[in-house]
Parts: sequence; structure tokens; C-alpha cells
Amino acid sequence: MKKIIVIGCGGSGKSTLARKLGIKLSLPVHHLDRLFWQPGWVSIDKEHMRELQEKIVSGEEWIMDGNYGSTLDLRLAACDTVIYLNYPTWRCLYGILKRRFHYRKKTRPDMTEGCNERLNWEFFRWVARFQKVQAPVIQKKIVACEHEKTIYSFSSPKQTEAFLQSLDKVKLQSSGGF
Repeated sequence: MKKIIVIGCGGSGKSTLARKLGIKLSLPVHHLDRLFWQPGWVSIDKEHMRELQEKIVSGEEWIMDGNYGSTLDLRLAACDTVIYLNYPTWRCLYGILKRRFHYRKKTRPDMTEGCNERLNWEFFRWVARFQKVQAPVIQKKIVACEHEKTIYSFSSPKQTEAFLQSLDKVKLQSSGGF
């Protein structure tokens, strides 16, 4: 696990998981939202976004979190591991509401400074419809590369946390620990 993408619905905890993985595996973490958004919620153009990701995926080790469907194929082709947070809609809606209150009038650690947390109807609706609209497309792309990549799909935060804990055990075993 040296080139990892973390994908899933907004509010599922992609950035938090990527950050934790980065610490556990000593890998650099790249949050796609931080790349895409400039201060004041001004987006960069899609071509520039692709160029930034091409530069990252040419590296030897990295973790990237975020969906950005227009560049998912690029990241899927370059990664060795896919982690898909396939949580229920209610859990993701809860996640974006919790995040909104937690980071009220502040910038999240995975965002560009000057992009204070916000929640608008468009994003709420995107999260509410994710399982019906985006998930089937993502799942189809994951299945297409399942023989070439290591795929992890988690349907609850409890499963994700168990996976993180299992990495500690693997690290101990590979270092000669108990």
C-alpha cells in the first residue's frame, strides 16, 4: 500500500481516514478539495486540476482522498489500493451536518485556508442522491480494476476503524513485534 485513493460520499470521512492512514503508513496525503478550492471557495479549472493530480500520481508514494469523477480514471490507473467508504446515505448526511457544526466559521484541516465550512442545498442534495447517482458509476469502475488493485469497501465507520486497527497489527508483525 503505497499509492492509495480514498473515495466515497461526502460526509463519509474520507479526509479523516486519509489523514490517519498517512500517519500510520508514513505516506504523504493529498486532499483533492484542498487542490480544487482557492480561498473564498473559488475553484480552479478542470484541466489544471488534472495536471496537479498527474504530478501527484507520478510520485512513488501518496494517498489521495476525494471523488472528482472527471479524474477518477487517472487515480484508479495509478493507485495500488482503493478504499471505498460505501456508507448509507443517512450516515453521510449526519457526517456533513456534524462537520458543519464542528467547523462553523472555521476552515477544515483538509481544505484551503479561506474556505470556511459551509453547507448549501446543492451539496446536501448531492450527498442525499450519491447512492443512487454516483455510487453505481464508482462501483462499476472499481469492479473493472479489481484484479489489478487491492480493494477495500467498508459499509460502516466500525469496519473502517477495524481496518485501521489491523494495520497496527501488520506493522507490529513486520517489525518483529508481538
